[in-house]
Formats: sequence, structure tokens, C-alpha cells
Amino acid sequence: MQWWRTLLRQYPLVLATLAVAALGGVLTAAGAGQVAQWAVSGYALAIAAVQAVAMVRELRSGTWGIDILAVTAIVATVVVGQHWAALVIVLMLTGGVALEDYAAGRARRELSALLAAAPQTAHALRPDGSVQDVPVDDVRPGDQLVVKPGEVVPVDGDLLSAAAPLDESSLTGESMPVERVTGDSLLSGAVNGPAGIRMRATATADASQYQHIVALVREASESKAPFVRLADRVAVPFTAVALLIAGAAWAVSGDPSRFAEVLVVATPCPLLIATPVAFMAGMSRASKNGIIVKNGGALERLARVKTAAFDKTGTLTHGHPEVVAVAPRDGLPADELLRLAASVEQYSNHSLASSIVHAATARGLTLSPGRGVRESTGHGVSAQVDGHTVAVGKEAYVAGLVGGTSRIEPVELEPGQLAVHLAVDGVHAGAITLADAVRAESLHTVTRLRQLGVRHTVMLTGDGEATARHVADAVGVDEFRADCLPADKVAAVRALPDRPVMMVGDGVNDAPVLAVADVGVAMGAKGSSAASESADVVILVDDVDRAARAIAIGHRTVNVAMQAIGIGVGISLALMAAAAFGMIPAIVGAGLQELVDLTTILWALRASGPGRGEPADLAAATRRPTPRSALATA
Repeated sequence: MQWWRTLLRQYPLVLATLAVAALGGVLTAAGAGQVAQWAVSGYALAIAAVQAVAMVRELRSGTWGIDILAVTAIVATVVVGQHWAALVIVLMLTGGVALEDYAAGRARRELSALLAAAPQTAHALRPDGSVQDVPVDDVRPGDQLVVKPGEVVPVDGDLLSAAAPLDESSLTGESMPVERVTGDSLLSGAVNGPAGIRMRATATADASQYQHIVALVREASESKAPFVRLADRVAVPFTAVALLIAGAAWAVSGDPSRFAEVLVVATPCPLLIATPVAFMAGMSRASKNGIIVKNGGALERLARVKTAAFDKTGTLTHGHPEVVAVAPRDGLPADELLRLAASVEQYSNHSLASSIVHAATARGLTLSPGRGVRESTGHGVSAQVDGHTVAVGKEAYVAGLVGGTSRIEPVELEPGQLAVHLAVDGVHAGAITLADAVRAESLHTVTRLRQLGVRHTVMLTGDGEATARHVADAVGVDEFRADCLPADKVAAVRALPDRPVMMVGDGVNDAPVLAVADVGVAMGAKGSSAASESADVVILVDDVDRAARAIAIGHRTVNVAMQAIGIGVGISLALMAAAAFGMIPAIVGAGLQELVDLTTILWALRASGPGRGEPADLAAATRRPTPRSALATA
């Protein structure tokens, strides 16, 4: 009986309407038709009075609603003796809320699934080897945890087990399991594979990726689209046309029933329900693609974007240097040069050091231990490796160790590149070139944006002009602005003439410009919470191409909402014309009205999927693919 109590609590007027209908049916069957008419008519007029009061309040607040059609239709059908038709209209009004809730529930299922999956407990591994369940909020960095098969990783951490296949679809939209090995970072919200694993927490629950995403999703699911105000704008002419047709039908035919019959089919529900359902479906689809749209207004603005602005570092480029060339001297193999450099750099905290070490390990090279490590901060580092004195660093640092810059082999660098030199036993051994590489998807993103109607693209960066020009040419943006401080980026976005403007960035320094853009898009939620909080849209992974996908989803959502309104209004106008000629009795019209509502709602739900010619969506947030291998052991 739980469902009955829930129905009574949430939709009491629906049950009351059904009860009145049952009572009227019993009275009519018992031969008390007149009493039944009075009971049904009185109830209908009472509901109309309640709706009228609410309508007056809305008018006083400056909002023009469309309930006037329903109220007028109820009164008109009661006056002409069509009390059953009046009751059907009342059922439409009272049941419309339940119908909208059901449709919106379907539309937001990916958002709801993400919220429902938020972990509440964690399995803490104690020093004696026992496992104790603790509230996830009690987990602290450094705690060792056990994640059982099929469970959600409760907090961000590092993997201690040998390997683990994880489903990260709820975070990234990627359907295939991702293989992680010892030492790899684990994101909270990922779903463990078929074997238990051990991990070490690196953040509390509040500071972890999943809780941050859940907060964004909750904000998105509770928002309402300013676009729904379009319904009010359509309502004014729609109401006027309906009253005009109804009045003309009465005047020409001389039959007041025609007035009621026309208004019965002038259903307002396509305007009331279709738009919010379409927008919730669009936001749900975005979530399924790893994109959190915080509110419906942002989704509408995405559909109208005319200028796209991008930060460079970490957005159009990867944001960290990568080894792009290894140039040894005097016959030294390239892999050996890289291995020696990485063997020294493994002891350095410099950002370039990790890139060199990563490049060496990615090639399968075995690093040697170093002795007597000495580092000159910001310049270079030296150590004894395999019996050799190896120095790695800037040209001037290495030159000082080999006896002068004349003995350093020059390296030709392209804009955005830098060289790290290497000396072995006091002899220049070669150089390693690094660069912040342009993302492979950046050019496709800019091309796709133009196809979606974006007329102007611009790159804003704090880098020098030569580097900025190199990246701008590589990705195909229309213009770039170099040497920009955060305040310069804000001024540049404010001055862009072709609006709305979408700004895509990823770092803390991007937070101000994301806030002033018409649509701020933060890329990579695990990066900067400041950028994510100031943005309207958050892309959960480092994939700039999803900015274009977000605009495509905005286009699709707005188009479907407009189509749903057009279909509902069009069918209603056709039915009104038929009713004006006496072809649709009031009771039949009331039934047809429900079919119109259902048609428009089903059409609005089409926003949850791609349209014709659009690329297929990424994995659904609720999909849990079975890992192809079970590599993890606790």
C-alpha cells in the first residue's frame, strides 16, 4: 500500500477527481442523473475557482499564464450542460502534474542514477588486516581501503593492488573498462571490476572527484530553463486565437455549445510540459556524454553560440610538456641518451623531469639508480649513473660543466619547444626536445564548431606571440591574443562583438573569464574546482571536442522543444477548427486533448538522444559493462 500513500500525498487532486467521477457514475446508474450532474459540475467549478485564483496571482507577478483557457473551458462546458467533459478537463489539469513528473523522471534518469550511486560507506583496512566499514566522510588521506567487486570507488586515491579494470563511464562517458596498475590514480565514482582491490586514499570524500560531480549534477537537476518563458510568449497569441475561434463558432452557429467545444480542445499542456521535459532530457543526454550542464539557460545559450574562445594551455594543448625529439651526439643511441637523462631526472621535482622519466618508461627503458645527486633549482641536476657523471639541464648549466657554450651542439627549435641538454663525463652528449603538444582533437573541434554555426573562434593565452601563433595555426582558430593576463582575457571576452560567447578553459586562472562569458565551459573537473564552480558547463574529462558536442546537444534540445510546441499547437488548432464546425463533441474533445498532451511529451523526450546525422552518444552513465579481464586482486 506504500504506492497508494505516495499517490495520495503527491497527487491528492487526481484521486479526488477520480473519486468524483466514480461517485457520478454510481449516481447516474442509480437513476440520480441530476444529482450526479450537480456533484460533478460543482467539483469542476471548485477546481476552476482554485485555478483562477492562482492565475490572478501569476498575472499580478507579471507572468502571463495559459490556464485561462482551461478555466474558461471548464466554466463553458458546465454552463452548456457538458459536465462530464468538464470533469475530463479537470482530470487533465490535475493529472498534468503527475504526467510531467513521470516524463521529467524519464528525462533525468542519467542524472538521477549518478546521484543515487554516490557511495555512503567505505571499507577501511586496519593495521591488523581486518576490514571495518566506516562512513565515507570519515575517510582521511593516507587511509588504506578495500573496494569490493562491483563497488564504487568511494574517494580519490592510488591503487595498491597489482592491476584493476575499472568502469569510469559515470565520470567520462567512456564505455570500455580502463586498466589501472599499481600507483595509478583512482577517481571516486569509478566502478571496480570483478575482483577486490586495495587503494590508499589521497583526498577526503568532500574533496574527491565524485562528490564534486554529484554537487554539479544536483545543481543541474534542480535548475529550470529560462527557455520555458517562451511558452508564456506563445500563450498570448494562442489564447487569443482560441477565444477568437470559439467566439466566431458561437456567433455563426448560434449554438453556445460550440464555444465550449472549441475551448475543450484548446489544450495548454504542450506549452506547459513539453519545454521543461525537452530541456531535462537534453541535460540528461549531456550528462551521459560526460558533460554537466548546470542549468537549462546554459543549454539554451549553447544553442545560440556565435563565438568560441579557448584558453591554450591545457585546453587546446595537453598542458604538460612531452618529449618530441631525442638528438644524441657521437653515435650514442637515442634510447641510451633518454635512459641516462631519465635516470638522473627521476630524482628531480622539476615539471620537465617527470616528462622525461615518463617518456623513458613508456619506451620500456630500465632506469639506473643514481648516486651523489646534486640539483641546481631551475637549472639542472647531476648524478653518478652506471659509473658515469651525467648532467641534465638548461644549455647554460650543461655548458658550464663541459667547458663553454662553443662546445654545445645547437638545437633548432620550433615555437613552443624547449631543449634539455645532457653531458656525460664532461662531454656534451646531445639534447632532448620537449613541447606542450597540441591535442589531436583540437583541429576537429574548431572545424566542428564552424559546422554548428559558430562564426568566430579565438585563442587567448599568456604565452608569447611566436608560441601562440604556432598553436593557432595548428588548430585553425580565426585569431589569437598572446601575452594575456587573467584580466586581459576578461576584457577580451567582454569586447567580443559576435555573441553569445562560449569560453573554454581549465585552470584556476581561467575562473574569472569563465564567469564573464555567456557560456563558461570548464574542461576536466578533476583539475580546478574554481574553474568548475565559475563555469556554466563542466566537461568531466580532458577532451576539448566535447565542447562542440555540448553545442550540438544544445541545438538538438532547443529544436526538439520548439518542434514539440509546434506540434502541440498545430494539432490543437486543427482540432479547434473541426470543433468550430460541430464535428467534435465536448466529451470527445476532452479525450483528444489527452492524446495531444501525450504526443507532445513523447516528442519532447526525443531530446534525450542524437538527431539524424549526429554522432552516436557515448556510453550511458548507468551502463556497467563487464570487464574483459579480471586482473585485480586484493
